[in-house]
Amino acid sequence: MQTEIVWPAWLSAAALTLLLFWLMVRAGRRLRFLADTPTSKAKGVFIGQVELAGRAVLDPPRRSFLAEVDCVWFHYSIEEKWERNETETYTENGKTKTRNVRKSGWTQIDAGGEAPAFFVEDDTGAVRVAPDGAEIEPLAVFSETVSRGDALYHQKTNHAEISGSTGHRRFSEQALPLRTELFITGHARERADVVAPEIAADRDQELFLISCRDETRVQRGYRWRFWLYGLLMLSGLPLATLFQFHSAQLPPNIALVVGLVSVLAGFWLIGWLWMAFNSLVGLRNRTAQGWSLIDVQLKRRADLIPRLVETVSGLRTHENTVQTELAALRTQAIATAPGQPGPDIDSARPLLQVVVERYPELKTSEAFLRLQRELSDTETRIALARDYYNSIATHLNTRLAIIPDRWFAPLAGLREQPLLNVESFERAPVTVKLTPP
Repeated sequence: MQTEIVWPAWLSAAALTLLLFWLMVRAGRRLRFLADTPTSKAKGVFIGQVELAGRAVLDPPRRSFLAEVDCVWFHYSIEEKWERNETETYTENGKTKTRNVRKSGWTQIDAGGEAPAFFVEDDTGAVRVAPDGAEIEPLAVFSETVSRGDALYHQKTNHAEISGSTGHRRFSEQALPLRTELFITGHARERADVVAPEIAADRDQELFLISCRDETRVQRGYRWRFWLYGLLMLSGLPLATLFQFHSAQLPPNIALVVGLVSVLAGFWLIGWLWMAFNSLVGLRNRTAQGWSLIDVQLKRRADLIPRLVETVSGLRTHENTVQTELAALRTQAIATAPGQPGPDIDSARPLLQVVVERYPELKTSEAFLRLQRELSDTETRIALARDYYNSIATHLNTRLAIIPDRWFAPLAGLREQPLLNVESFERAPVTVKLTPP
């Protein structure tokens, strides 16, 4: 018996299968990307792809439009319901006809929000985040549907009623409330205004996400999508083919269905291998970047600390000179008795003025505090960079040890990376020796 296939419907199912395949690979790639990127502390955020968890802060905070809550980001939408008769064209017995159909729906009549740059802070500091271009998973802070008699109906919008309005409006708002715990993954770059990092959109990066969910829940969401899209991809086209046989009242062609399932399973396997291989390559590159970040921080220490020490020593010398000259003038003024020749306080004022002009106000206490702060911050940065490298190297080594990643990892030239410990991480420390004045 000859099998007839309705090609438009079959091609539509094939196109949907390709879309599901792409969505599956995309979800899986993001899942592995999140699993392979360690979460950093705020002070440990450097240039490159990072993950960060902390509280959302902004001074002054924004006030959301509908819920009127303090937040760092918000977006609202106002919709109006309508019902009206519309003319619909259809074909019957080869003739084109029209008929009136009662339709209803919602139309957005107003929307807006604010998305300023804000900060995410933890116990080590704060990092600026520019949310433009990010995928944002906010909290719903307002959702209400009202009729004309409700004060809210006209209170938040002056938009006139649309054609066919039923007198019902729906108000909804989403926000990132102030001090909400956020999970962020994105690209860190250097800020344009100060020497500090910020997380912002980068078209070459895999993911820029700002979420009110923690990392575990975010990964769980991508895992569910990966398996859901994969199962739909494997079953959609075969089921569509079986449905066509049933519609045509023909016996199903089992060989054709089994062949389709086999081909789709092959595509699924290829997609998984492609996703896993690329994620391992990306993990290797981020490991190399983590190692380079350590060298960057070591060079920063070697360049910065000696200059600060030199500056503090110079300030001490200047202050010592000032104190010596002032002491000499004070001794000379006190030793001179009134009515006897010799400089008094009034005659010493011009000399004091010269000293003040030569040596403006210098406070070594502030310089010492800055040196102490920079020493502490520098060592903390080096420790955080080392921890970041160890975390991402551990991810790489784990991937290379488990099946099936270890089977095709050699194809990318991947090998285990050594972890850094106190004994192995030996670099000559910068000697801080202040020259006595």
